[in-house]
Amino acid sequence: MFHTLLIDPFYNTFIFLIGVMPGGDVGLAIIAVTLIIRIIFYPLFASNIRTQMGMQALQGELDEINTKYKDDAKQRGELTMDLFRKHKVRPISAFLSLLVQIPVFIALYYAFFHEGLNPVATDLLYSFVHVPSVIATNFFGLVDLMATHNIVMAVLVAVLQYAVVRYSFTRMDTPKNAKQSDKERMQKIQRQMMLYFLPALIGVVSYSVPAAVGLYFVAGSVISLGQEWLIQRQMAPKKA
Repeated sequence: MFHTLLIDPFYNTFIFLIGVMPGGDVGLAIIAVTLIIRIIFYPLFASNIRTQMGMQALQGELDEINTKYKDDAKQRGELTMDLFRKHKVRPISAFLSLLVQIPVFIALYYAFFHEGLNPVATDLLYSFVHVPSVIATNFFGLVDLMATHNIVMAVLVAVLQYAVVRYSFTRMDTPKNAKQSDKERMQKIQRQMMLYFLPALIGVVSYSVPAAVGLYFVAGSVISLGQEWLIQRQMAPKKA
């Protein structure tokens, strides 16, 4: 079922895009696939960001409920859910966003590298998808997308991922003159660790796998920055 519902569609889309790209450039096909996926899942991505901003805006009221009803779990839960419904905050969207990304990434990896491009797995192709006449795995003739240990790609992935995390924190920053509680200070430390650890981890992974994975991360990060900017701009009046 996983193969039929995810891997096969991704593989066919990927092969089709290679066929329509100039010179059968695999790199351009990867960027196109990434863009298509991000467009499809944009509503979920946007909902996740709006939920995070909403949770931050409601933090004071949530703390008040948790303090006042700390010994009454039922009442605390009901008031919390009422508060979420009132302000249309959906905490489960963050979980769904992560849940969707994991199988999608696995399916993409299998479609790119497990099923193969040379030769193309013709038994997986739909009747309307044809084998490309040319398949170029050198991105613009500069990067071998099937080769591992590309240090330039790994560094680029890490830098862009740092930019994504850094920019996402702009909607959660606490004013410098604000008095911070112990919980807020701990959250700030955790964010700082995420700011450096996550980009470094993804950079190391990108160095260890084919450069095509790194290109997927690069394209995804650039698109994420654009989506984040767009959503923050849309939410600015409500946040104010």
